[in-house]
Formats: sequence, structure tokens, C-alpha cells
Amino acid sequence: MRCRYCQCTDSKVVDSRPTEDGTAIRRRRECMNCGRRFTTYEKVEEMPIIVVKRDGTREAFDSSKILRGVRKSCEKRPVSAAAMDELVDDIVREINNSLEQEVTTSRIGELVMSKLKDLDEVAYVRFASVYKHFKDINTFMEELKILLGDKDAE
Repeated sequence: MRCRYCQCTDSKVVDSRPTEDGTAIRRRRECMNCGRRFTTYEKVEEMPIIVVKRDGTREAFDSSKILRGVRKSCEKRPVSAAAMDELVDDIVREINNSLEQEVTTSRIGELVMSKLKDLDEVAYVRFASVYKHFKDINTFMEELKILLGDKDAE
């Protein structure tokens, strides 16, 4: 770290502590050349994730959109807000852990459906009906058969 006063690159850390919000580390440093002290902040570098939509357009990843869809699917169902938040956190963590800079909307949709299937089956069917664009009752029934087939396998 370069001293802001004399530009020397040799300094030592005198004190380290997390910031109030916990998103960074505050370090007090002392320059070994001039003896003056200065503060630096260390933050985790976040890699921006881009969502590739079905039409090929790209936009910044926004977890609040996932939460809106999950809330809509779970409307009037016995699913707590905490459970919905945890589901979205799990999806965001999985996307971040993939280390991919781009993720498709279909990948996000599949993740949401797999998590919703375990959380609430009615919410799963609601989400799937919008996500998979069910065109008629037959495609809806096929999805229900898959869901019921998975239940019989357990």
C-alpha cells in the first residue's frame, strides 16, 4: 500500500477492524518511511453478473426480480416471508458460486422451479405455468403428471 503522504510502498498495519455494516475491513497503517498514519479499506471485489434474456438482450442481475416472482407464486399459500427470502438467497448463492459472469433466464427459472418444488407444490405449479408459458390445459396436465410422478418415486 502506497503512503498518501510520501508515496513510499512500505507500511505496516497498526489496527484492523470491520466497518459498521460489515462489508469492508478498515485498516490503520503506519508508513515505515515518514511515520505518518493513514487509513485504507479492503472490500470484496464483486463480479457483476449479467442475465441473458430469451431474446438475447442482456441486463444486470437483480435478485429482487426473483423474489417478486416467488412472492407472486406463493401468494395466499402457507409460505413464510423468511422461507421465500431463504429460497432467493440460495439461488443467488448458487449463481454466484458458479463463477459465471453470465447466466440465462432459463437457468434462473430452472433453479427457482427446483427450489419451489421442495417448498410448496402449488407455488411451483403457479411459477411453472408462467415460466413455461403453458399454452393449453394439456401442457399444464403434463407438468402436473411430472410433479405427481416425482412424488410417487419418493
